[in-house]
Amino acid sequence: MWKKHPKALPFLFFSEMWERFGYYLMIGIFTFYLKDKAEGFNMDEKDASSLYGTFIALVFFTPFLGGLIADRYLGYRRSIILGGLLMGVGYCLMAIHDITMLYVSMTLVIVGNGFFKPNISTLLGNVYSTPAYKERKDEGYNIFYMGINIGAFVCNFFGAALYTTIGWGAAFIAAGIGMFIGVLTFVGGTRHYKEYDVRKPMQPGDMSLWKIMALVILPSLIFGVIGWFIKGDGYIFDSNSTDAFIFACIPVIFFYAALLMRSSKEEKPAMSAMLAIFAVVILFWAIFKQNGSALNTWASRYTERHVSGTGGDVLSALRQTDVVFYKKDSVTLLDNQFRKIKQDGKEVTGVDYPPYFKNMNFQKDPVQEGEAVKTWVPSLSQSINPFWVIVLTPLVVALFTWLRRRGKEPSTPTKIALGLLISALSVLVMIGAVYAGNNGEHKVSMLWLMGTYGVVTIGELFLSPMGLSLVSKLSPVRITSLMMGGWFLSTSIGNKLSGILASQWDTYDNKADYFWLNFALLFAAAVFLFVLLRWLNRVMREKGVN
Repeated sequence: MWKKHPKALPFLFFSEMWERFGYYLMIGIFTFYLKDKAEGFNMDEKDASSLYGTFIALVFFTPFLGGLIADRYLGYRRSIILGGLLMGVGYCLMAIHDITMLYVSMTLVIVGNGFFKPNISTLLGNVYSTPAYKERKDEGYNIFYMGINIGAFVCNFFGAALYTTIGWGAAFIAAGIGMFIGVLTFVGGTRHYKEYDVRKPMQPGDMSLWKIMALVILPSLIFGVIGWFIKGDGYIFDSNSTDAFIFACIPVIFFYAALLMRSSKEEKPAMSAMLAIFAVVILFWAIFKQNGSALNTWASRYTERHVSGTGGDVLSALRQTDVVFYKKDSVTLLDNQFRKIKQDGKEVTGVDYPPYFKNMNFQKDPVQEGEAVKTWVPSLSQSINPFWVIVLTPLVVALFTWLRRRGKEPSTPTKIALGLLISALSVLVMIGAVYAGNNGEHKVSMLWLMGTYGVVTIGELFLSPMGLSLVSKLSPVRITSLMMGGWFLSTSIGNKLSGILASQWDTYDNKADYFWLNFALLFAAAVFLFVLLRWLNRVMREKGVN
């Protein structure tokens, strides 16, 4: 696989694989850790989902700034190393059970990701810029993308084994170690990409970093602080973090609106097309990024996770808990060996059942005295999406190649619109799961999660790579970095909206209504983009691109 590619590729591949190993290990258990009453922070579904949404929103906001700093000041290699070290330290500090330290560690991860994520991809592109490898650039990025998803797939098994047998701290430290291995791997390949680490001086028409800081970053920080400290009968939205984030977005949105208004007559159609797509795909990320919140909750409480086997089985090492049932005066007691929770008496409301037993009808499905139930940990469900990415990417690439040879390949905007529609269909799978389980009365098969992740992954492959391609095709050269920042901003806002939606999970007695709302949002976005397709495709043709 490596022979026909630059020698830098395997080093960048494994660096990114280990970085994603750490990030997805951490994010896969993040909300479970926040909600843990014994060893976490005892947050409810609303607060945990809101903080999760703010976290992943800021993680995708900082690459905009980190990319500009690397372009003009630090260079790519130093930015990647700095970002990796900050993230590794951040993951390790999460092992310290303290709310202040939690926010410090989150900040380090947010800033570190801003330096790491955009610049390793840019460095890879520079490596493939030479005539010898230019034609293999797309193939190189496909291989690189596989590294991302291999790391995302494997990490959850390590996280599950560590946090169930040792504790949350061990899992977070493992994420940090993974990140440090990624940095060491990157440093080891320095000689293969040192010559491609070329800073980009400002061009005529470019905005200086300091001007961007003054017009965008500083006003966003001020608005964010205002949003955080606004008080009243309650929050304006759903939490301090949400108020701060929404307020912080206001100056950024005005900035991009001003860019559009000031653009020339020739640039305005392309600028309008990009901003329209940015606005629409917010809803894709709002639904897709619920994999770490609402879908994690579904895996925990509503999915049949029972496994059989003895203590020598591999699965038993990955179990969430062994729960033994006792009978005393016709009252069922639960003894959770990890949480040591017991309840006596007739009142069962508020009993702290392990998550697996939420929504279980014990009268309809009685348990036997002394029976032990063994379950796999719900964070393992986070490996389903990267599994599908690895399986489906070659098929989707082959489909587009086959259509291209016949002159029938869809345009980039059409692919994005199809991605939205396919993603909306994935929500229908979850609605079916709700009805199959009679709204939580019965546990449902894991195949429902496999199905919904499989469908939404197809939507992701149609949409996510196409967004960056669209920016590179339509953006005026003088503001390409800013428009790339706009794509990341739409991802960031969508990530936050995912947390806002997931924070309402407990307010829906009928979970089908929750998923119907998600479907309506995505379907409306898809319809809106299909309505715009004729105009969008005309803009693409006028630019001489597809």
